[in-house]
Amino acid sequence: MTTHLTPKRERWLLLTLASIQFTSVLDFMIMMPLGPHLTALFGISAGEFGFLVSAYTFAAGLSGLLAATYIDRFGRKRMMLTLYPLFGVAALACSMAPTFAWLMLARVASGFFGGVLMALSQTIVAEVIPFERRGRAMGVVMTSFSVATVAGVPLGLFLASHFNWHAPFLAIALMVSVCAFGAVKTLPSLKGHLASHTSGDSEPSLLSNLRWVLVDPNHLRAYAMSSSMVFAGFVVIPYITLYLQGNAGFKPEQVPYVYLTGGICTLISARFIGHWSDRAGKAYAFRRLALLMPLPLLAMTLSAELPMAGVLLVSSMLFVVMSGRMIPGMALIGASADPRRRGSFMTLNSAVQSLAMGLAALVGGQILGRDGNGHLTHYWMAAILGGGASLMSFVLASKLRLHGDAKA
Repeated sequence: MTTHLTPKRERWLLLTLASIQFTSVLDFMIMMPLGPHLTALFGISAGEFGFLVSAYTFAAGLSGLLAATYIDRFGRKRMMLTLYPLFGVAALACSMAPTFAWLMLARVASGFFGGVLMALSQTIVAEVIPFERRGRAMGVVMTSFSVATVAGVPLGLFLASHFNWHAPFLAIALMVSVCAFGAVKTLPSLKGHLASHTSGDSEPSLLSNLRWVLVDPNHLRAYAMSSSMVFAGFVVIPYITLYLQGNAGFKPEQVPYVYLTGGICTLISARFIGHWSDRAGKAYAFRRLALLMPLPLLAMTLSAELPMAGVLLVSSMLFVVMSGRMIPGMALIGASADPRRRGSFMTLNSAVQSLAMGLAALVGGQILGRDGNGHLTHYWMAAILGGGASLMSFVLASKLRLHGDAKA
């Protein structure tokens, strides 16, 4: 069911998907460094801020669950061009939020419309790019995470400090409008998966796709790996800024350096890891990175006494390993799907990941406390929990069965 594009069309497609991913990733990531400002502005605790972060991911999870029942009944391009502009409207609503309640509702809307975008992008890559080159293609699309941290987050913090916290979300809404016009020109329709639904190969029920996806034991193993993979990072990541300002003495204007240096490192490493995973094998590359993940996680939560250069080194290592796992990891997960229901599978996987992120942020927020000096406490315990989740993903990766010509 692979659609073959010319090299030029393929490059433009990957650039478009990376741009879409950039805006959706930035919309999610910008909330975390805004944590100290929002907690002070609205008078909320670290746990309540964790709930604000989780509202987005839980809404994304619900959206993914619903979309999994119908996504394979529509062309990929049609779905993308429907959900992506709605995501932009939700970002605009965030930029206009006058109260915490309004912001919470706007974040729910952003998560609901944005939660399917990543799954759609990964599905398109899986249907267009042959498996032997998919690691490199995923590396290109995943550079959106790096660019978001290198340029997006620092620029968003610059806008927030020179205007107000609403400004980054307005900028995201404007970028979505530009990227949506580009998507109209570059995205293929990708309707080949619709043949099974028009030839009587499936039941007419909207829940049939979801049921068929969930009865496959291989799919369930993939979801277990996927959820443990993202839980490992997001039990720690949302609270880095609170930790650095509260415990390490970082000033607000110093925080962008963490994202700038980490993003530059991941921008460089993403393509290397993509090529490495294609040569050495996706499963081999993923397992090595998953095994390494607990070390920078724990180091990050114990870095308060380090000089600024040491903190930047540790945080950059964490960003490189965390984002690097996703390249071979998502290639493995995409290859474990039944090709006839890959869209439903990947959408449900996005929902599973979103729910795991939300749960991780909530659990991390409940673990953390504050002492009399306003320092975060028990942060290292969150890292231990995340390290355990990463080791679980290490074990699960070896149990996946890949479809077609995919070779781990």
